[in-house]
Amino acid sequence: MVSQSIKLGGSASHISVGRVAHGLMMLSAVSDEQAFESIKAGVDALPSGTKMFLNTGEFYDKSWGVGNLLLLSRFFEQYPEYAEKTFLSVKGAMKPDGKGWIMPDSSMEYLRHSVDNCQKALGPNKKIDLYEPARIDPKVPLETIMSNLITLRNEGKFAHIGLSECKGSTLRKANSFHPGSIVAVEVEVSAWEYGQEQKDLIAAATELGVSVLAYSPLGHGLLTGTITSSADLPEGDFRARFDRFKEDNIKANLAIVEGLKAIAENRKPPITTGQLCIAWVAALGPTMIPLPGSSKASRTLENLEAGDVLLTSEEMKAVEKVLVEHPVSGERYIGGPTNAHLHLWG
Repeated sequence: MVSQSIKLGGSASHISVGRVAHGLMMLSAVSDEQAFESIKAGVDALPSGTKMFLNTGEFYDKSWGVGNLLLLSRFFEQYPEYAEKTFLSVKGAMKPDGKGWIMPDSSMEYLRHSVDNCQKALGPNKKIDLYEPARIDPKVPLETIMSNLITLRNEGKFAHIGLSECKGSTLRKANSFHPGSIVAVEVEVSAWEYGQEQKDLIAAATELGVSVLAYSPLGHGLLTGTITSSADLPEGDFRARFDRFKEDNIKANLAIVEGLKAIAENRKPPITTGQLCIAWVAALGPTMIPLPGSSKASRTLENLEAGDVLLTSEEMKAVEKVLVEHPVSGERYIGGPTNAHLHLWG
């Protein structure tokens, strides 16, 4: 059993969750039995009164559909007693553009459609605890987006509000319209994705008492050291399209992995490289909640145990030294127009 927990921010400040959350995207690719065991392992590892933070999305399957939510519906139907032991965050408000991609739409009409679609797929045994537009919609004024979310929350569509992929200045502005209403902001943070945008957002969240859901703290798996070549990716794996998983970039980025591995192995007792990465992300600010994904019970437990790892100042400096000496090779996703298409960093 793990011991560390953390209070959520904003309107959920009375709720304690595990120090490390569980991202569910990869569960769509495995059997129900394996997925359910992965979820249960995390919940069961937490002390009584501490909820497991689960994170999913309206578009978490290969067809940008609700497959992940349908899986959760089956889980909570089979294990209804786990509904109160979990805090469920759902990303939505991404509309198909007819060209195979999805784009943000935070109009009231589409937000309502999205929330209702998510809850319908999720079923009657679990309500959405936190809803967040997956991207900031540049077509809708931020004040209107917040007003729309407040309206839907007050209607009882969900309990709490979150944002995703926004700048620190955007978070401050959104909070100024409805102070204390934003519980969490989701953003990619890892040893290979920690730039000025992340630093500014973490500073704003710390100032406002907003939780930071730091997704992909393991660099989509590359930082664990289990992937040393593009050939290690299963056939059809979506990561093969990412720039950093091209063969030349993998080889260059392995220098980061080796540096982190040495720090992890020098601890007494030693920890895994993945646990070091999660613990490092957790140490970046008082409201940080690392959000690694996992489809295996054993990996879920390994991730959660990292929440009990407290790094020394010397270890934090050693990680920083590795990152300075070995700059990341490759773009964040596919590069070029795709990043713009997804409207990252609103």
